[in-house]
Amino acid sequence: MYTGKNILVGQSGGPTAVINASLAGVLSAARQAGIGKIYGMRYGLQGLLEGKIIDLEPLTSEKNLLLLQKTPAAYLGSCRVKLPKIEDKAEVYEALFAFLMERDIGAVFYIGGNDSMDAARKLSAYAARVSSPIRFIGVPKTIDNDMACTDHTPGFGSAARYIACVTREVVQDALVYDQKRITIMEIMGRDAGWLTGAAALAWGANHIGPDFIYLPETPLDLDEFCERAVERQRTRRSLVIAVSEGVRATSGHYVCEATAMNPDYQDAFGHRDISGTARALCELLALRCGCKARAVEVNVLQRCAAHYTAATDVREAFAVGEAAVRAAMAGHTGVMPAFERIGSDPYACRIVLRNLGDIANAVRHVPLEWIKPGGAGLTDEFLQYVRPLADMENDEEGLPALP
Repeated sequence: MYTGKNILVGQSGGPTAVINASLAGVLSAARQAGIGKIYGMRYGLQGLLEGKIIDLEPLTSEKNLLLLQKTPAAYLGSCRVKLPKIEDKAEVYEALFAFLMERDIGAVFYIGGNDSMDAARKLSAYAARVSSPIRFIGVPKTIDNDMACTDHTPGFGSAARYIACVTREVVQDALVYDQKRITIMEIMGRDAGWLTGAAALAWGANHIGPDFIYLPETPLDLDEFCERAVERQRTRRSLVIAVSEGVRATSGHYVCEATAMNPDYQDAFGHRDISGTARALCELLALRCGCKARAVEVNVLQRCAAHYTAATDVREAFAVGEAAVRAAMAGHTGVMPAFERIGSDPYACRIVLRNLGDIANAVRHVPLEWIKPGGAGLTDEFLQYVRPLADMENDEEGLPALP
């Protein structure tokens, strides 16, 4: 059974349109369970290491819980802090656990992506080492959808919906002029192309969409890339191409490396600055195709676009927050509530518990069999997978076919 009167919750990594819905789920379940005090970390582990926690009791009213579910980005603030290995700096863990014990914390919930699950795993491992009763539960989120052991992650569906909708708008804009032009959309995705693949959802009743879609899962032959663009312009003068920021050339290097603003920058997890992929490809195509080429970096706009939020995403984000609290109350630790799909037509998922050790630092890629060769797009299997997550199962955008 649950030990400790109070709980602590934090948010980490890049924000999403629904990460606060998961926070609301934690708060709602904790309130219903009659847990004593509910604390929040200010700026994730970074704030916790500095002793920055706040009382979240004011957020637990029905009005505030509903408002929180509609609020984009991370209400508590976020961070990108990598915990050291226990054997390297045990004093960090000793100080953290002393802080938690002083406040009678019985369970800690950490809402985040792959790196955040690694932090929760390390804390759970230390608790086991010192026989601490404190439970550590991970709560999934990431627009990248690259987390292992779950069908999908909260945050992805809303971001996918945003990408689908703005891709349609960019394509409509690009077709206004009867002249050769190229627009390249750069979409987030360092190692996995789930989000960029969502650009394929732009194809609909109006029979227009991106001409090519390139994901990190397959290397990009730059010569073939240019040849395909030249060939396509013979029948379609204005091209729109969607690319993941993490696309690599056949050499193994990121396409953007030649134009990266700070090529030597790395964050705490060793992640490099890889923006500039669209700009690099535009420079290449402008020379080969002899026309205007424009780069559109969607960048942070895709992370917290609350005006395009998918209702399924909000509902499921709240549900995993609730499930995390129930898991702790039942005595679980070192786990994360995940989604297991049990149907696609109609869509249905159930929540199951997965071990953090199987999730932390792993990357789930788009299956190669779901990617059409030569950047031609994504298969029906991919579209069937992503449509319900983006609330586009019965999508009829109402745009007439172009003349």
